[in-house]
Amino acid sequence: MSDRSPLALPFPPAPAIPGATPHIARARYKAWDRCDLTFVMLDPGTTVAGVLTQSKCPSPEVEWCRAALTLGTARALVVNAGNSNAFTGNRGRAAVEAIAARTAAHLGCQPSDVFVASTGVIGVPLPIDKAEAGLDAAFAAAPCSWEDAAATIMTTDTFTKGATTTAVIGDRTVTLVGIVKGSGMIAPDMATMLGFIFTDAAVEPAFLQAALSAANAPSFSCITVDSDTSTSDTVLAFATGKAGNVALSDDDSVGADAFRAALADLCHQLAMLVVRDGEGATKLIEVRVTGADSDLSAHRIAKSIANSPLVKTAIAGEDANWGRVVMAVGKAGEPAERDKLAIRFGDTQVAEGGLAVTGYDEAPVTAHLKGKEIEVGVDLGLGEGRATVWTCDLTHGYISINADYRS
Repeated sequence: MSDRSPLALPFPPAPAIPGATPHIARARYKAWDRCDLTFVMLDPGTTVAGVLTQSKCPSPEVEWCRAALTLGTARALVVNAGNSNAFTGNRGRAAVEAIAARTAAHLGCQPSDVFVASTGVIGVPLPIDKAEAGLDAAFAAAPCSWEDAAATIMTTDTFTKGATTTAVIGDRTVTLVGIVKGSGMIAPDMATMLGFIFTDAAVEPAFLQAALSAANAPSFSCITVDSDTSTSDTVLAFATGKAGNVALSDDDSVGADAFRAALADLCHQLAMLVVRDGEGATKLIEVRVTGADSDLSAHRIAKSIANSPLVKTAIAGEDANWGRVVMAVGKAGEPAERDKLAIRFGDTQVAEGGLAVTGYDEAPVTAHLKGKEIEVGVDLGLGEGRATVWTCDLTHGYISINADYRS
């Protein structure tokens, strides 16, 4: 594991979720001395929803989950770290089928009730013998904490990532816990990285899917580390129903708004943790775009800024080079008028009306860029469209991590 990110946050106290029991084991997918297989046993009656990568080269695990999600029920989650099993043809598909079959036999359920995710190197088939031995060890292992499970799904991550929140549904308080991994190959095109959410709320599958999809849009789909969308991106939400509330079935259900808000908050917390652990990151950057032609246009412009290596390296070097922001706006392919454009860093306006502000003083901008949390604001002056995207700076650390990734 790389040195801990300077932007790291501690793992929060995460309560047990009745009906969801995590276990970990060593399958030894890589030559490392750590657990790399996570098995979460889910009680009968658990519902599931998910958002998955839109990559045209998805892993067999993504394809398996996409098919299984149509049924809306789950009994287990199996996550492998160190090998993404992507771009592995029939051997990769056979590995997923073997994992699902062995887990289903252990639980006495259908293979389609088993959800599988993998993360790590692309192009190396997942060894079935290691997977099955790892599963047997996980089946026999004592339950573990959510932080242990979060540590087990990591690859280049430098700290464990988790979040928790609650919601009141009728006369019941329900709990939500999420764990996530992600540090590089982060540019969501639906979701990003691997994220797993567990709640004791009773939620019907269709509403759970609607709530997760809505929560994903302003959270996981608004972060980027390096503009690279993974073949394996998966976010799954499991609802065990053990809280005893009247099941949420639609937006008219009692507590539906509270559950949606809690899920959105949890997803935002998890997404921010991923950006904080961007490979080599030293600064968390918020890019806020207003005055665009539409919200979609604003989002595309914000992503253009957030993904620009020139913008990211300037911020890494604490260089108040706002011309790079102008460049990123102009290349986005979205409606923009030079002479209406305004740019700020933090609270300091640096440019408006197509040129630097009168009496521009770079000193407060430089002071802002020396911090760990940076805000870049752009106003297009065209309409009401707005969007916020989060990213991190680009440092030599990113190159070092990825140049050595397979060794």
